[in-house]
Amino acid sequence: MADRDRIRLVVLFGGRSAEHDVSRVSAFHVLGAVDRDRYDVVPIGITHDGRWVSASDAIAVLGAGAGSLPSPDSAPASSAIEPLPAVAPASPGQQVVVLPLLHGPMGEDGTVQGLCELAGVPYVGAGVASSALCMDKGLAKDVLAATGLPQCRHVTARLPGPGFATETIATLGLPAFVKPANLGSSIGITKVHDLASLRAAVAEALRYDEYVVVEEAVAGREIEVAVLGNEAPRASVPGEIVPGHEFYDYDDKYLTDSADLLIPAKLGDDEIAEVQRLAVAAYRALRVDGMARVDFFYEQSGPSRGWLVNEVNTIPGFTPISMYPKLWEASGLSYADLVDELVRLALERFERRSRFGTTR
Repeated sequence: MADRDRIRLVVLFGGRSAEHDVSRVSAFHVLGAVDRDRYDVVPIGITHDGRWVSASDAIAVLGAGAGSLPSPDSAPASSAIEPLPAVAPASPGQQVVVLPLLHGPMGEDGTVQGLCELAGVPYVGAGVASSALCMDKGLAKDVLAATGLPQCRHVTARLPGPGFATETIATLGLPAFVKPANLGSSIGITKVHDLASLRAAVAEALRYDEYVVVEEAVAGREIEVAVLGNEAPRASVPGEIVPGHEFYDYDDKYLTDSADLLIPAKLGDDEIAEVQRLAVAAYRALRVDGMARVDFFYEQSGPSRGWLVNEVNTIPGFTPISMYPKLWEASGLSYADLVDELVRLALERFERRSRFGTTR
């Protein structure tokens, strides 16, 4: 198949956030799964300081036994490229789809999605507004609350002052979780048990963002559901996480593989139907397209509030131990077929939105 007949798949990885290394692992495995007879694959790395660099040698790394792609930071200065030309067609008439595997701020938060909109090219995943909304845990919780979806109790504050810790304990009690509002992969998250640790956790969260979210600790099962689709999203079988540490932290997710992932989760038919319904409802409430992983707590003791939406991740991890691809594999969709479906959804969304008028 000639290059002009293949979809130019621009895979973005790395990025400026603290999730840079997670992105490299996700991209490594996606690049290994895509069908090169169907796609003209173009890997592009983004450095910690925001430079875009050609990563044409990334394909060669796949057979070398590595577990991730080299950091774009090590690329020579001669490989630097401009963002807009990087996502453009290589030849007239060639279809382009951008696959942003950029976890966290400056990639998952609507910034790269906005660049693709300006360039007029399709991209995988949620749009600008939805990406920004889901990235900001505080704002997302506000929208979910407005639509009546169940959540745990929480407090959000911008650059919280000296009295914040005491007031928060009075509101939520202890233990609690402190998080930067705009980050993922459990980076910057601390479980706190007393006033001193809450203050220290707030200082840690403020290293990453000016908004801090504090949530009550929920004694419940951690259940995740993968959602896929545009106007008619569908939910995967649910999976359960049994953390290997005190909570499902960064090491559990990406380094030690100490957490148990139970797929499918041991739930009754009615429980499965309800969590799938809530996952799709949260997906729609936050106006997500393409894909997302919706995380829940299932509280069956104490207050027994049942299902509580925790958060919605619009660019979930794609590593071999990541829940999103595992959930779809258990639902009958292979890793390679999942990538194909995401590309199809990106093209579908782009075609639909291209019909809107731009003149009076």
